Amino acid sequence: MQKYLRSDPPSQTAFSIAKAGYPFICAAAFITAILALLGLTSLTLIGLVVCFAICWFFRDPDRMIPDSEGAVVSPADGKVISVDLVDNSPFYEGNSRKISIFMSVFNVHVNRIPFNAQVNEIRYYPGKFFAANLEKASLQNEHNAVFLQIQGGKRICVVQVAGLIARRIICELDPGDEVIRGQRFGLICFGSRLDVYLPTDLKVNVAIGDTVKAGTSILGHITY
Repeated sequence: MQKYLRSDPPSQTAFSIAKAGYPFICAAAFITAILALLGLTSLTLIGLVVCFAICWFFRDPDRMIPDSEGAVVSPADGKVISVDLVDNSPFYEGNSRKISIFMSVFNVHVNRIPFNAQVNEIRYYPGKFFAANLEKASLQNEHNAVFLQIQGGKRICVVQVAGLIARRIICELDPGDEVIRGQRFGLICFGSRLDVYLPTDLKVNVAIGDTVKAGTSILGHITY
């Protein structure tokens, strides 16, 4: 029987919203209030719809994390768009297994740690803004790479990649942090992609086209 654990304290509200969304929600609510005071009914209704849409986008539901030996969980909600073997990428010296997940605007955009680890380095690159489902987006788009050191000397790299309309990458980690599987660590605003570079001996549990959820879906298992 599968065991589960919590990586973060449970939310204190029925509908949890990522704190990064508060400025957007407050701005939309303020504009909507002004429209209501001016008696612009149609625009006020549109403003309310926009407010609810922003709240929905920044939703941050609690997740129960699989407590399985060697399990690597998905760091993002979305669709798996590639499962490849990569040689000497900028994010992983030597051969690695790269799994890419595309997040549409309808997905939860809070990112989570895939495996218990220590943060070795965080590397930000202010790149371009191609559509996130294109392969060239991995290297050419704006991105933020989190390098993790895991048990047994193995490594994982999680790369947050901005998309065509995404213009803000949030990462709340610092080098030296100890992190656990399923822990929240950041967010990418308004559609994007996330690449995970893993050891080649990973026993892959997903395929192209699969839909995964951050913290709950198992991408594969690392062997020691």
